[in-house]
Amino acid sequence: MAQGTGSINSDYKDWEWSNDAGERARLLQSPSVETVPKNAESQGNSLGATSALGAVFIVVNAALGAGLLNFPAAFNMAGGVAAGIALQMCMLIFIIGGLVILAYCSQASNERTYQEVVWAVCGKVPGVLCEVAIAVYTFGTCIAFLIIIGDQEDKIIAALVKEPEEAGSSRWYTDRKFTISVTAFLLILPLSIPKEIGFQKYASSLSVIGTWYVTAVIIIKYIWPDKELVPVEIPTSPSTWTAVFNAMPTICFGFQCHVSSVPVFNSMKQPEVKTWGAVVTAAMVIALFVYTGTGVCGFLTFGAGVEQDVLMSYPSNDIPVALARAFIILCVLTSYPILHFCGRAVLEGLWLRYTGITVEEDVVRERRRRLLQTISWFLLTLLLALFIPDIGKVISVIGGLAACFIFVFPGLCLIQAKLSEIQETRAISWWAQVSYGVFMVTLGAFIFGQTTANAIFVDLTA
Repeated sequence: MAQGTGSINSDYKDWEWSNDAGERARLLQSPSVETVPKNAESQGNSLGATSALGAVFIVVNAALGAGLLNFPAAFNMAGGVAAGIALQMCMLIFIIGGLVILAYCSQASNERTYQEVVWAVCGKVPGVLCEVAIAVYTFGTCIAFLIIIGDQEDKIIAALVKEPEEAGSSRWYTDRKFTISVTAFLLILPLSIPKEIGFQKYASSLSVIGTWYVTAVIIIKYIWPDKELVPVEIPTSPSTWTAVFNAMPTICFGFQCHVSSVPVFNSMKQPEVKTWGAVVTAAMVIALFVYTGTGVCGFLTFGAGVEQDVLMSYPSNDIPVALARAFIILCVLTSYPILHFCGRAVLEGLWLRYTGITVEEDVVRERRRRLLQTISWFLLTLLLALFIPDIGKVISVIGGLAACFIFVFPGLCLIQAKLSEIQETRAISWWAQVSYGVFMVTLGAFIFGQTTANAIFVDLTA
């Protein structure tokens, strides 16, 4: 498929999108990815430096994360091992399809980031909605990361001070709100302020190692359980037929790597859709084994009593699990600044587009604005994390947004790309692809609407 030389949808230019605003929004990509600037294409140097194997690793890195802690609870909500695995397999078909569609539309539109592809292919309204959704998604994920830090620190501190877990903390310096705040102010805020975060790519390897270690511990603890672990009830069917849908946000949140996939595709030595299809299939299969291993073994270990954060179900004095908690804390400490950076880049792109100001004209105010944005973002996420102790509530919301990135926006891009083709007659394959896009949009809208409505209903009736 040949790369196009312009945008598919002329609406992309309606708001006088400047190259400077595009460059700011282009920062929304994995720090591990080195892409070629767009102006290098005119010099005939459009090939990236990432091999197919390297792209597999980067996509796996983008997909795996702290979201695996919620998978045992998702299997419980789905109604058991069989239902959980079947749900994952069904959704994986569309997850991989969405990644391939984004690569196809990236080539057709000659754009290099997720939001720019949506802008170019679908127009200004879906483009703005996409950028707002990315900002909200990254904001919610930052809240989830802070909650995870609090969960793990509670257990680690309980083991260190040797306090009974049921009694709660009696010392102010072990209080959850205090420990989260200290960790956030001392470690997260300084990492979030810099303009560039290229140094964060070196921490991504530790995050991958940490997630694999957590999965290994959960599997080993299932095979060789602790002697004091009492038998638990293992559900084999969902409580209601609609309960299985409550597991979808966790699966979407876990497998969502679509926002960073477009820069990865364009960083490849041979950015071809067919090669990319093999890359994402291999990456998603690897992620599937990790998530399934964690979900199945964690669920079978604790059954219906599993916590939303599976590590919270283990005793605080378990040394291998304590090391897993430390790895997870390290993972989210390095991931928070990256997610915040992505959200900040989108907000900056929106601001520059609406004001019509170039980066060069606004260097001084950019520093002031970046500091204000960072501190406001940080304080709001911290405040919400202190008063939302259940990570499941946050994932139920941001998981619905993840469904938009996986299903809705790729589906819209596919529909618009096919409609823009000039053909005298529509072949069966054309109708099949348009129908597939319509189905993806419908499925994504259903997941988003159902999970969001359920989250609001649960919060109102709690």
